[in-house]
Amino acid sequence: MSTITTVLFDLGGVLIDWNPDYLFAEIIPDDAERQFFLTEICSPAWNHEMDAGRSVPESVAALAVEHPDHADLIGIWWDRWPEMLGGPIPGTVDFAHGMSEAGIPLYALTNWAAETWPHAVARFDFLTTLFDGIVVSGHEGIAKPDPAIFELVIDRFDLDPHTTLFIDDVEANIAAADRAGFVTHRFTSPGALNRALASHGLPAR
Repeated sequence: MSTITTVLFDLGGVLIDWNPDYLFAEIIPDDAERQFFLTEICSPAWNHEMDAGRSVPESVAALAVEHPDHADLIGIWWDRWPEMLGGPIPGTVDFAHGMSEAGIPLYALTNWAAETWPHAVARFDFLTTLFDGIVVSGHEGIAKPDPAIFELVIDRFDLDPHTTLFIDDVEANIAAADRAGFVTHRFTSPGALNRALASHGLPAR
């Protein structure tokens, strides 16, 4: 097993709790109707386009034209986007602080739209203090699991993927990172992450 010298974090779903239900549960109280809206209208695929660099206002306007019966709800997605943010995921931010305090370089590679990224930075102080560098997909015009974004983060931060632990909650992203040569851990819970960190000799709590 390679010695891990660096850790590369995903953000949403690993360090930051983001869920459209936080906003739309009160707006669309019917579960089936809400899930239809969040899977078929403001879908994960549509959201991924913005993560990969498509303009959020442009995407919202185009989707409202495509689904005029849902135009008001689509507008709410953009107008009240910060309400989809929860808090830091309990445990994982503590682990990251522990590694930082131990002198382990930390980086982040996140699928996040350029226009909504400032909301995250304003909400979570650790984004400006904890990491040696962050790649935001919306700023780059490419998103995980595209192999190009892994090449980009390797080149930008001069990472050796064989000694870098990549942590993400999405299986497709983990598979892409594996192909790029990273040591990987698919995040499922803080407890499992704690055990994985310990297995690599990294500070764990």
